[in-house]
Amino acid sequence: MRLFDKFTRGDEDEDDGHKDYFEDDIRTEVPKPVKEPTLPPDDPGYWEREEGEWDHLRPRRRLALLAVLVALLLVVGLITGFYLRFFSPYIDEAVEYGYIEHVERRGTIFHTYEGVMIPYRELHDTTRVYRRDFIFSADAHTAKRLKMFELRHQPVMVSYKQYHATLPWRGASKIVITAVDSVDATRILPPEFRPQTP
Repeated sequence: MRLFDKFTRGDEDEDDGHKDYFEDDIRTEVPKPVKEPTLPPDDPGYWEREEGEWDHLRPRRRLALLAVLVALLLVVGLITGFYLRFFSPYIDEAVEYGYIEHVERRGTIFHTYEGVMIPYRELHDTTRVYRRDFIFSADAHTAKRLKMFELRHQPVMVSYKQYHATLPWRGASKIVITAVDSVDATRILPPEFRPQTP
């Protein structure tokens, strides 16, 4: 009778002190927020949003850090490559002997001194065909000394640097003379070409 009464009474005596096993399964539904329609950028309402709504356009912090790091590495690589190409000589403190053929001042905007030297080993080697002249650039002070040796027809020893590429203010040649000195012809020329001393 008691069980029957419990079902017929309805909600009046619902809480009788006993645990209801079905209460745990009942969950209250949370209403979903109403989603605003997404507007395309060509719609005027797209640009009338509040500032907080632009957060989706901000790049993520990690992505921004990666972009900055890649840009920094790229800049460092470009600077290093530019320095190695134009300012770091790949031949340094080299020496060549020979006769200065001519030295002249050239240029439209940047005036540099350019010259040609005939290497003595190329001139006096009868077994091989003459291969090349020694074409160089020089600064004003070195060019004056080279011109002096050219006019005297004296052999010279030049120290030079060779770069990968030219710069307009450095000269038209990759070879740049750094120092010049006179040479005793009796020491560098073969015996048949040495000047005869009385």
